[in-house]
Parts: sequence; C-alpha cells; structure tokens
Amino acid sequence: NALEAVKATKFKRTPRKKPTSGLRYDKRTMTLRGKQLTLSCIGKRVRLILDVPEYFREVFETWDFCAATVTYTKHTKQFWVRLVFETTDPVQVDGKTQGIDRGLYHQAVTSDGQFFSSDKIREVQRRYLYNRRRLQQKGTRSAKRRLKAMSGREKRFMRDTNHCVSKKLANQPDITVFVLEDLSSIRTQNRGKKVNKWLSSWPFYQQEQFLTYKAAALGKKVVNVAPSYTSQKCNICKHIKKTFRHKSRFHCKDCGHKTHADLNAARNIRDDYFLSSTQGTQEQGSVNNPDVSTSLSG
Repeated sequence: NALEAVKATKFKRTPRKKPTSGLRYDKRTMTLRGKQLTLSCIGKRVRLILDVPEYFREVFETWDFCAATVTYTKHTKQFWVRLVFETTDPVQVDGKTQGIDRGLYHQAVTSDGQFFSSDKIREVQRRYLYNRRRLQQKGTRSAKRRLKAMSGREKRFMRDTNHCVSKKLANQPDITVFVLEDLSSIRTQNRGKKVNKWLSSWPFYQQEQFLTYKAAALGKKVVNVAPSYTSQKCNICKHIKKTFRHKSRFHCKDCGHKTHADLNAARNIRDDYFLSSTQGTQEQGSVNNPDVSTSLSG
C-alpha cells in the first residue's frame, strides 16, 4: 500500500552537525604571536598560551600558520586545538631507489636487506582478538564499553607502529625513491578464512600514507608498481614459477638462486620500477623523435 511504499523509500537527509563538532578558524578569525593564540568568539576574543613540544619548534619558526580547528573531547572533557601550517615543497633530491615488500610476517622488507618484523603486531592482535571474543559473548553494557576502549587502544598501537617504521624508512639518507606494490585490491581476493582475517586488520594503506608524506617533506617520493608475480619470480634469472617459493624460502630451480622470499620480492619490486621507467622513457623518446625514414623513402 501507499504507507508501506513511503516507508520503503529512502530519502536523502542533510547530515546533522554534532554538538562537539570542531570549530574551524582561518587567518581572518585568529592570530598567532609566538606561543599566544587568539580566537574570535561571541563577545571578546579568547587567548590561549600554547605548550609547544621541542620537535615542533622548527615548524613554528619557519612554516606559515594558516588555519586552526578547535574540538571538544567528551571522554576527557578537554578542548584541543589543531594547528595547520604550510610550506613550499622541497626540491627533489637525487639518490638510490629502494623496493619495499610488505606482508603479514614482516611489516616491510627492503631490497637492500632490512627486515621489519610483524611479530609484536601479531601478538597484540591475537590478544585483542581473544579478549574481544570473550567480551562479545558477555554482551553486557560494561563489556560494550570495554570493547570500545579496546578498539581505540589497538588502533593507536597500529598507528604508532606504522609511524615508527615509515619514519625509519623515510629518514634513510641515501634513498630518495621508495617503490611499493599497489595493494589496493588485495582485500577483494579470497585467500582462505585465516589469511582473510589477518588481511582485514592489516593497515598497509596507512603505512603507505605515512611514508608518502614523510618522504615528500624530505624531497623524496613514493611510487607504485603492479604486484604481479613479485613473489614467484626469481630476481636473478627472472623465471617465474609458483613452486619456487615455500613459505619464507625462495629457491629457483632454474638458476639455483636461494634467498629469503620477501627479500627476493622486494628486489623484484625495485627492478619492475626500473623496467617500467626505462620503457616509459623509450616510448616518450619515440614520440618526440619519430622514425620517418619509411615515409621519406617513397
């Protein structure tokens, strides 16, 4: 009937603004002088004295202050001010290229032999998974509050871990290009219940985002290559066979090459970038300087 039809129809609604939504300020409504920040409010302006950490001093002194957001956290009953600074992009520097393989057992393995283990991450995730299942079975209000707090702690742990690894990678003095696999479609593939569970909680994209902006701030860059056969291809003879890899070991039966499977993949990722860059240069050269000998000989 008509009533049921109206109920079934989904109408677009204007999203409601939360009472604790952030207040945004720009240069017209705020002023920053040294450590004193003044904000326009109803009535007189509010003056705040900022506690600036030592590692932000350089940003305060050399970057341009352009915006701020004031938010209120109900849990801690505190106001927070997020400051936005801008600066010019640094000049791109020249250096070496590094391939990086990412996986469940190693957060990152570089083509020059650096291994960042995921043992601690897997241990923490197992503990949280066990506790989460127990609390979900209880289903009480206190259990639900506990679940929410646990979720926040797990996310902060992963965020901190990704920050640490991406910072170490970006700060390498002689590396200026980081090559990663394009893993945007990895969660759409069915790899079995256990592996799918680990992949669903693997924040690989967050790690890539952190590395990208940290590298850009240093005049470096992050590029992506297709992930096809990087784990099955021998880095020495380039032959591809699925049986070459067994868990963490890689053994090429054609040339006899033996190494860690993730290290072999990282070097393939680096070499695939070199190959694609060379092909791109050659194709661009053929466009800029076409071979017209055939058309002139007639």
